[in-house]
Amino acid sequence: MTVINVKLTAKELELLTSLASDQLFRREFIDPKMPGHTADASSITLGKNLVSRLRALANPGAAARTANGKSAG
Repeated sequence: MTVINVKLTAKELELLTSLASDQLFRREFIDPKMPGHTADASSITLGKNLVSRLRALANPGAAARTANGKSAG
């Protein structure tokens, strides 16, 4: 596996996370209704894991509060 380092501002990371989350929603719930769609469950699972990691990077305090059983919001 190749590791790629990218520098992003917090705002850029939040936007990227939001866009990726929206795309995953489309792939999981909208695309399957399209004729000829071929599902790729492993891609969706990988994407969900990636979005979770990006969200943790964008807001590290939220992950710590959630882990402690307190509300992240």
